[in-house]
Amino acid sequence: MKLLLVTPGWPKKSLWGELGFKFPSLSFAALAAVTPSHWEIELCDENIEPINFSADVDLVAITAMTAQAPRAYEIASKFRQRKVPAVLGGFHVSSLPEEGLRYADAIVVGEGELAWPRLLADLERGELLRVYQADGLMEMQAIPVARRQIFNDKRYLLTNTLQTTRGCPHQCEFCSVTAFYGRKYRKRPIEAVLAELETLRTNNSFAFFVDDNLVADRGYAMALFDGMRGLGFKWLSHASIDMSRDRELVRAAGDAGCIGMFVGFESLRPEVLAAMGKKTNLELDYLKGAAIFRDNGIGILGSFILGSDGDTPDVFEETLRFCEKARLEAAIFPILTPYPGTAIRARLMAEGRILSNEWRDYDMGHVTFRPSDMTVEQLWDGYAWLNRSFYSFSSMFRRIFKVHRSVQVFGPMNFGFRSAWRRTA
Repeated sequence: MKLLLVTPGWPKKSLWGELGFKFPSLSFAALAAVTPSHWEIELCDENIEPINFSADVDLVAITAMTAQAPRAYEIASKFRQRKVPAVLGGFHVSSLPEEGLRYADAIVVGEGELAWPRLLADLERGELLRVYQADGLMEMQAIPVARRQIFNDKRYLLTNTLQTTRGCPHQCEFCSVTAFYGRKYRKRPIEAVLAELETLRTNNSFAFFVDDNLVADRGYAMALFDGMRGLGFKWLSHASIDMSRDRELVRAAGDAGCIGMFVGFESLRPEVLAAMGKKTNLELDYLKGAAIFRDNGIGILGSFILGSDGDTPDVFEETLRFCEKARLEAAIFPILTPYPGTAIRARLMAEGRILSNEWRDYDMGHVTFRPSDMTVEQLWDGYAWLNRSFYSFSSMFRRIFKVHRSVQVFGPMNFGFRSAWRRTA
């Protein structure tokens, strides 16, 4: 039996489609790990290679974010025309299962590891169901080691991606993580994580933890960092800026090899943070927090959502000046996007403010709703100005050309974002 795993390409002129550095889908490596050994597996990532629609396979499985969904549906339809069964999964289809079913023989809703072996067994018996969903959330001790061999010979920046936790105890209005993984913060056994890290050392010394908030449980994070100390990894992950309140925790992360964190600042305005439910960021000194990260060798990739209620046209320059003053090593500036399954989408729909359901535009670079405190044109123009300004040579020089161990990652990242942004124009 032959299985083809497909990651659809991002829409043309999308920032994420134009980035030169690519990361693999860890979810596919997880599915491959629970696929029976008599299945031959091949991965195709359309972002780095074309799809062979004539491939001799028994099943094609496709995962997609919302902006990739139209392309995912096209791919599924082409294979189904050849009588090759197509299965769809991922965040978008899990939020809109009825839509996904129009284009696939079956869909997987939510976490796939538990349902996937059952789906394959049903397919082999000729009894494929339409919807597969696990009865409950995945027990973290049952997560198998990702089958990263499927990434061999692919042009990925690195394949040492892994996950230690799932779920988020917070419920920010704009986020789809809670809807997919649940609010319960679930943790893999630390010994299992450390054992997996040992197997990755033969590849290279860089690693990326894809957790949405690696440090939500302090005790767990401290034990993990203690176990990682001395392994020689240089690693990155996600954390809230409120981590800076705990200097011991930040120091432990730095001592364990952390050189960068994706930090969701989201907004500089307390009233906006309160409205979006980002309570962890309230009453924090962002400048002080950024300095604490940097003092422990940890660079910051900051994220600032543009267009929230309360954002006025002066938010763009305000954000740029803060980023430069805080000397953030890198940043992204997504336009607020009302993804299916999120609380913000439900609210904006109730208020009649959704302007488009063209999923290709849900790439965080298009305005798909009516802002409350500026026009659509002002929001997009401000977004474009902010990106151009932040990734100008003058801004890059002010922020990153200094002696700091994170420059080895954030220097190339800045040039990568700069080149990608210029190609979207």
